[in-house]
Amino acid sequence: MKCLIVLLFLLALSKCHGGLIKPNRGDEGNLDWYKTTILYQIYPRSFEDSNNDGIGDLQGITQKLEYLATLGVGAIWISPIYPSPLADMGYDVSDYRSIAPEYGTLDDFKNLIAVAHKKGIKVLLDFVPNHTSDEHSWFNSSAFRVSGYEDYYVWADGKVDDDGNQLPPNNWLSAWDGSAWTWHETRQQYFLHQYGVRQPDLNYRSERVQQEIRDIWTYWLDMGVDGFRIDAITKAYEDEQLRDEPKTSDNNDYNSLDHVYTKDQVETFELVYSWRKFLDNYTTANGGDARIMVTEASTSMKNVTRYYGNSTNPGAHFSFNFLMFSANSGWSAGSIYDNIKNWVTSLSQDLPNNWLTGSHDCQRVASRVGTKFIDGYNMLMLFLRGATVTYQGEEIGQEDGAVTCEEGQDPRAIDDCSTYNQRSRDFERTPFQWDNTTNAGFNTGAKPWLPVSSKYVDTNLESEINQENSHYDVYKQMAHLKEEFNSYEIMEYNTAEDNGVLRVKLSKENGGDDYYELIFDLKKDDYDPDLKNFSLVVRSGAFTPGENMILQPGDCVVIKASV
Repeated sequence: MKCLIVLLFLLALSKCHGGLIKPNRGDEGNLDWYKTTILYQIYPRSFEDSNNDGIGDLQGITQKLEYLATLGVGAIWISPIYPSPLADMGYDVSDYRSIAPEYGTLDDFKNLIAVAHKKGIKVLLDFVPNHTSDEHSWFNSSAFRVSGYEDYYVWADGKVDDDGNQLPPNNWLSAWDGSAWTWHETRQQYFLHQYGVRQPDLNYRSERVQQEIRDIWTYWLDMGVDGFRIDAITKAYEDEQLRDEPKTSDNNDYNSLDHVYTKDQVETFELVYSWRKFLDNYTTANGGDARIMVTEASTSMKNVTRYYGNSTNPGAHFSFNFLMFSANSGWSAGSIYDNIKNWVTSLSQDLPNNWLTGSHDCQRVASRVGTKFIDGYNMLMLFLRGATVTYQGEEIGQEDGAVTCEEGQDPRAIDDCSTYNQRSRDFERTPFQWDNTTNAGFNTGAKPWLPVSSKYVDTNLESEINQENSHYDVYKQMAHLKEEFNSYEIMEYNTAEDNGVLRVKLSKENGGDDYYELIFDLKKDDYDPDLKNFSLVVRSGAFTPGENMILQPGDCVVIKASV
């Protein structure tokens, strides 16, 4: 009887105090979904313009979610949609809790999440933790030493030379050229910016900054976001002693320094591990599928694995695999093999693989490796065990667009037209090519923020969607088989014919009598794979099946065989 009275008292107390006793939800979801998903990057400015103002928007993305679901996409990662003065096209955030007006409203975003979830698509936000815009209220407060905000950013006194001139605190350089330090007249100190001068670096040695980030994440997670893509994580912390970095050359560009004090600091890895714990705790407390983070860590393979963490101290759910980005028009089966081997052997078996096709900062696949290799490249990225990350348009074989310096928008490139073609990221950011109507169906006629590629007449979704073995059809076939491919536990890979052909085989641990094999001819002549007892599952667009199945250069096939 006493136990019953105590129980009733506690239940009443929980109602009075907003749920003091938290029930066991018992609704644990899929905690491993990210390990084999297709994560599709949307560059919102260039995806779909629903209101015909020349800029893609959230309603445009929502209208195209059915397309993505049909394609086989499991999650989308949306490049920054926060308010921004666009000193780095949105990667300079002035408010982490709002939506930039050109993209829509918070209600538009909530609706996007709701529709995506109904279609089985998860939504990841791009999150920029290393720096904010200089127009963020935090920076203004820090510059004026408002109480509590004094150390939100990395501030330091300068040096004075023999002539009394004010000099930066050390020799650190910005990835955007020049010193990483800029003098602030109001603060009477230098502030650090490892990117553009309008992107001041946050100070993660401040517990208040760390709490701000956790609060912002909670805000979006409570709204229904499924996780975050973490931008430029390698630069979150810097050497506390502000020591000069060693010179590697006499040049004065970013690569002339060995970045031992501005990248991959021990504290940065610990920060990522703390974020993983935060996300895991959120998932446990709220139930449902895992909320995740994926990190952009352009660094050594050794450090990439450190961002992953391990089974006892986990970090990123996965850290982007950039090894395939080294491929170009002269790529070979041997170099691809080396990149696959380097990645797979560097990760412990309990860490998930991921394979990237491209991004908003990298040449498109078709422009990078040549149009005849598009299908083979996409097929390989979808065949390899693990998650696949696809940049919008790669599935239709879209190439880089043609943009002049006068038409360009990339802030780091348009200030010097003599180097625009080498530095600009505008080419891979031109609008998605939906059809062969005005502006490739991106909108109904308003001038797009970047010019649509003239190649849209021949390369567009509408012309491919019902065409057998088009780029789209090949991608879709592979995407719909991805779960099947990942059910085969053993992945073997090798090269043949003097490294001219790549062969990847998926088989069962139990030694079953069937396996899948991808065969990709990157030679300059034909190749006979010499197969017996097989069925052709997927073929690249140019491949024509024959009695002996001879592959021509650029051809790629996936077969299912019995041993």
